[in-house]
Amino acid sequence: MLTITVFGNAVQAENSGLPDPGFEIVPGRTALLVTDPQNDFLSPDGVTWGVVGKNVEANGTVENIDKLFAAAKKAEMPVFISPHYYYPHDHGWKFEGALEALMHKIGMFDREGPLSTENFEGSGADRLDQYKKYINDGHTVVTSPHKVYGPETNDLVLQLRKQGIDKVILAGMSANLCTESHMRELIEQGFEVMVVPDATGAAQVPGYDGFAAAVTNYRMIASHIADTEATVAAIEASSVK
Repeated sequence: MLTITVFGNAVQAENSGLPDPGFEIVPGRTALLVTDPQNDFLSPDGVTWGVVGKNVEANGTVENIDKLFAAAKKAEMPVFISPHYYYPHDHGWKFEGALEALMHKIGMFDREGPLSTENFEGSGADRLDQYKKYINDGHTVVTSPHKVYGPETNDLVLQLRKQGIDKVILAGMSANLCTESHMRELIEQGFEVMVVPDATGAAQVPGYDGFAAAVTNYRMIASHIADTEATVAAIEASSVK
């Protein structure tokens, strides 16, 4: 009999024969990482809402990321943000992949420059307002921006290693792009990674479902996947051991 788990509208077979190595939260070694918790992805006013909004709403992504932030802060778990920013000089790139070209065309994550926060507040590149109490608390590590999808171009790995982190709970946007790319690179760098699929979301367009693609790869590559409810419970339990 087929047992399934539903993450939003992506269905995952539980008796696929794939092992589940599991993931133990070890205080002091485990961190929450959220990729791109920004308006252009998560706000109805964001430039990608037309293609990601349906999936974000189906998953409860905005609320689930909030729950993870709240649980991590209460447990005093280190929290890291890997944002996505584009500066004017990034628009001078001579070649791009398909979605890179689209992001540049629609002005996604645009900022005035690396040394300026002019017009940043409330822009598509800004963090979602409801997350600012977590991100701007003076303890959250906000890395330098990644430029395509993965953390190869920012200082995330350095920041994690400098804090003695080797286990990462991963959530954020966009499921099959930045979130998946961070998962892949962190695993290649020797980190243990679990992913919270219903705290992610992705573009869904005719013929292409980014979220379903991501859930498949999360299950096949990460040590473990779990929904927000189970992850929050595990974070809370780890803080009272």
